[in-house]
Amino acid sequence: MKEHTEKRKFGYIRVSSKTQNEARQRDALIKEGVLERDIFIDKQSGKDFSRPAYQKMIQSLQQGDEIIILDLDRLGRNYSEMAREWFYITNEIGCDIRVLNCPLLNTAQEEKNLNNRLIANLTFQILSYVAEHEREDIKRRQKEGIESAKAKGVKFGRTKIPKPANFDEIHNRVLLGEITNKQAMSELGLKVNTYYAFVKELTVEKS
Repeated sequence: MKEHTEKRKFGYIRVSSKTQNEARQRDALIKEGVLERDIFIDKQSGKDFSRPAYQKMIQSLQQGDEIIILDLDRLGRNYSEMAREWFYITNEIGCDIRVLNCPLLNTAQEEKNLNNRLIANLTFQILSYVAEHEREDIKRRQKEGIESAKAKGVKFGRTKIPKPANFDEIHNRVLLGEITNKQAMSELGLKVNTYYAFVKELTVEKS
């Protein structure tokens, strides 16, 4: 565990995809005094902690530093892994974590409140457990809904395009060299993949 006297603030941002905008999170961190150079951003899922920016931030931490995030789910989405990371950061490295949108999630110990870390740890466990339980419940309901729909005959996936009535005739002209495959696709109004799927079916039928 590295020790130093100056407390540094690190900001962590996570968005689920490269197309999402992290501006809201960045603005909140800067408002709390985090320097741009000390903001780490990952643009990927929070299912685990093998994220490059997150790992780089962890390696930069020294005892007494503080990590600031806007929402708890920016840290991650897996309760057991989040718990390990939370306690690794606060207990083994000796840093504080502060979640802006949940004031109780602030492990910083101040003279006026020596129980901050205990309260934050307990709150973290409760909130992260509830969050994961809700995600599992949503997945369960979705699975049950899909199974129920399938039992009622609902089809999932892409709707299969019906084979044109004149497909065999048009394709036969291709075989005779009268038109090209491209011209056949145009006449039938079919895309490349769909056209060749019907060609394959026709070949199998004739074999």
